[in-house]
Amino acid sequence: MQAFKTLLKTEFKLSLRGMDMFIFAICMPVVVVIILGAVFGNKPAFDGAGYSFLAQSFGAVAAIAICAGGVMGLPLVISDYRNRKILKRFKVTPTSPAFILAVQVVIYALYAVISLLLVYTVASVFFGYQLQGSWLHFLGAFLLVMLSMFSIGLLVGGLAPNMKTASVMASLLYFPMLIFSGATLPYEVMPPALQNTADIMPLTQGIKLMKAASLGLPLDKVLLPVIVMITITVICTGVSIRFFKWE
Repeated sequence: MQAFKTLLKTEFKLSLRGMDMFIFAICMPVVVVIILGAVFGNKPAFDGAGYSFLAQSFGAVAAIAICAGGVMGLPLVISDYRNRKILKRFKVTPTSPAFILAVQVVIYALYAVISLLLVYTVASVFFGYQLQGSWLHFLGAFLLVMLSMFSIGLLVGGLAPNMKTASVMASLLYFPMLIFSGATLPYEVMPPALQNTADIMPLTQGIKLMKAASLGLPLDKVLLPVIVMITITVICTGVSIRFFKWE
């Protein structure tokens, strides 16, 4: 446990020095919620809606950090550590190379949790936001989406032959999901054709799940997103464990 804490502290400091995750996982969600709050305030999401546009978008904004850490950050650091022979070096120590992967997963999970706390604080203090659903349901949805996105990251990072390939694959997954899944551009304002395309993206289903949990919508409306998230987690985790390249 002491070794884990020491490595976690060291790796987290190194991650902060890179600034990428600080910008995309911490700053970006806060900026997005400020823009949404300043532009839409407490205006109803649509005529007759019992919740505001900001309330409707809260789950989507919370997903930004999950996407940044799981789909972009995790694959790149795994491929980088493999390329620099760090994973190989761990094989000749009493500590398993999976140890450092666990540390990285915890780091990106911390980014997501910190981002969620900041987004909620800004939304509630400055724009009067209140979660209408159950916090238990929302945190459960948050965890499930995190597991699915991180499993995608482990799959990409574990199978990519080099860092360049991992970067390309991560970018092809990250940026379309960031823009078109509803994380930054609200899903509800997209034309029907674009919504149908966005529905194919895993993060879109995850955002639907968190949005329903934050608004207190009936759970039977999110059966498909739950199935999609669980399926992605199981398949990607299983494949990454089976074919993960340590060197």
